[in-house]
Amino acid sequence: QAHAKVWHLYNDHFRPTQKGKVSIALSSHWIKPQRMTEKNIKECQKSLDFVLGWFAKPIFIDGDYPESMRSNLSSLLPEFSEVEKKYIKGTADFFALSFGATLSFQLLDSHMKFQQLESISLRQLLYWISSEYNNPQIFIVENSWFVSGSTKRDDAKYIYYLKKFIMETLKAIRYDGVNVFGYTVWSLLDGFEWHRGYSIRRGLFYVDFQSHDKKLMPKSSVLFYQKLIEKNGFPPLPENQPVEGIFPCGFAWGIVDNYIQVDTTPAQFLDSSVYVWDVHQTKKLIKVDGVFTSRRKRHCVDFAAIRLQISLLQEVHVTHFHFSLKWSLILPLGNLSLVNHTLVHYYQCFASELLRANITPVVALWQPMPENQELPVSLAKYGAWENPETVQAFVEYAKFCFMSLGGHVKFWITMNEPPVKNLTYTAGHNLLKAHAKAWHLYDKEFRGSQKGKISIALQADWVEPACPFSRNDQEVADRILEFDIGWLAEPIFGNGDYPQAMRAWLHRRNSVDLYNFHLPYFSEDEKKLIRGSFDFFALSHYTTTLVGWEKEDALKYDHYLEVQMINDITWLHSPSRAAVVPWGLRKLLKWVKSKYGDVPIYVMANGIDDDHNMVHDKLRVYYIENYINEALKAYTLDNVNLQGYFVYSFNDRTAPKYGLYSYVANQYEPKPSMKHYREIIDNNGFPGPETPELLCPEEIASCPECHFFRTRKSLLAFISFIFVAFIVTIFFITYYSKKVERRYK
Repeated sequence: QAHAKVWHLYNDHFRPTQKGKVSIALSSHWIKPQRMTEKNIKECQKSLDFVLGWFAKPIFIDGDYPESMRSNLSSLLPEFSEVEKKYIKGTADFFALSFGATLSFQLLDSHMKFQQLESISLRQLLYWISSEYNNPQIFIVENSWFVSGSTKRDDAKYIYYLKKFIMETLKAIRYDGVNVFGYTVWSLLDGFEWHRGYSIRRGLFYVDFQSHDKKLMPKSSVLFYQKLIEKNGFPPLPENQPVEGIFPCGFAWGIVDNYIQVDTTPAQFLDSSVYVWDVHQTKKLIKVDGVFTSRRKRHCVDFAAIRLQISLLQEVHVTHFHFSLKWSLILPLGNLSLVNHTLVHYYQCFASELLRANITPVVALWQPMPENQELPVSLAKYGAWENPETVQAFVEYAKFCFMSLGGHVKFWITMNEPPVKNLTYTAGHNLLKAHAKAWHLYDKEFRGSQKGKISIALQADWVEPACPFSRNDQEVADRILEFDIGWLAEPIFGNGDYPQAMRAWLHRRNSVDLYNFHLPYFSEDEKKLIRGSFDFFALSHYTTTLVGWEKEDALKYDHYLEVQMINDITWLHSPSRAAVVPWGLRKLLKWVKSKYGDVPIYVMANGIDDDHNMVHDKLRVYYIENYINEALKAYTLDNVNLQGYFVYSFNDRTAPKYGLYSYVANQYEPKPSMKHYREIIDNNGFPGPETPELLCPEEIASCPECHFFRTRKSLLAFISFIFVAFIVTIFFITYYSKKVERRYK
């Protein structure tokens, strides 16, 4: 009633001359049902009625309280007379909303939730207000998040919640037709936050409450909000717009299956037994004892699993297929005393059949797995990569693979995605030496005859400073890149030693803390051995991470590296919460070029998980298209020497939720993303009307059997000479025989 009287006072006596408007500011939360049942939905409506509708319905609808309040509170709720209802109804020129400043985010009385779930969806609240109160003009007079009271000026968490709320406001305007005409951040500066006191901060300006003059200092959120106001929202950035263009001739379009389906079950044609078909009684085949046919030699066509996998790959139109061998199964004892020849033959057949289908096999010698790191048990049991003996064991294993499979495989990976997050410095040290020795072994003994190439594949997710205006956050991001990628990359692609930033950081940590992390040293001979042991730079990239230096969330803070992991809640995320950030791939490729020069680069794995219930596979379609387009930008705009791109993964059977093929009831079905990827491959990128035509020379189909003839040219020349001489001799014998016959006649 007081509000209504003031509104009428202004309306009758001041509005004609002052031309202003007046309203009441109401706080609200947003609530969602625990389960989508009619009862829970009604409870959510009741929650909003009790908090927001209590004041909003009398003013914006009919002058009376919500029906849900009347039925629940009965005599406790006062009655309005009909005159009062008419007097209160319509006493607002706009809907002034406060969201997040007082009521929301665990500040709402638990009884007001009616056993439902509180949410921070501003967009849904705006839509509900628009629908419930006849589409009023809405002015957001307070909206914010908060950070820890110990956070100083780099308030990344505040920035990304602010970004989320303003984005949701924009979506409500653009997509939902909500009439929002203003937005206000809460608050200008840090202050006393009621019952939370000084334990949290909400201000755009930092206040040092311990100082005498309480000096104000702008936070990173000030710069973010300032830029946002200047742009009046989130206009599309030119660098994030898709480009048209195509990749070079011979670009490797691939697909990954970390471990192919191995089924060495003998085909029925290899069974030498004789059977009789009992057509009258059992209707089954009965084996005839003591009778056998001649046993024929095993052929690759006997492996039905290979034919199926090859046919699926051919459907995608890929030129390369990347898979890993199982060291623990090929050499179960870790040495050549016991060899699984059946499995080796299977791999030989798989590689040769790939070549027959004109698909280049890309083979990794070792891919870490949770169980024993995918090492032979004897090696895993005695220290794994911590044990220097594993280095020589790997070299012997690599030599065996080069000898057994090198006739078919020309594209080798020594180690695929070494797990740097779970690798000790000693283990990484030995792993690098094992890779380098395997590379030099191939270079000296096999490259001349097999004509292949070999390198290591590193996992390389991009790391971005959480506060783009913060020098401290940039330093943290640079440090994480060195620890995550540079640790194994710098010795191989750089100067033969670990990054200087790693050594400096570890020295600092070991001197001031109880930590004692020793980063081993290479001898000069070892540096020469490791430096340059590559033919290309292979990397796996899946997502991008935000990092900051301000400790905000203890669960996501790395004390060892002094880094806070931050989540941009406006980013698209997969069901497993992996962020979809296509531009991160382009930044990564540019970073690799800037650090290691114009090295040939292959994106050896790039993919996202999905939900089995997502019929249209929209997330993966979006992911593949945009990540490949960013790779195209790196190639065309940044002159990155990009040679190939591989999607992860082949199918859901071997990599559940990541496959281009689903696997249900022993059947493979292509997902929409497979067909989309195939279209990109067929176009060799994203050609447009202005894209010049690229004339690529026809590739000669690979022929596994041709290796026999290519390596025996002298023999072929001799045989050809004998054949021609034989034909000429026969010709002359025939000619002179006929001539003699005519003479005697």
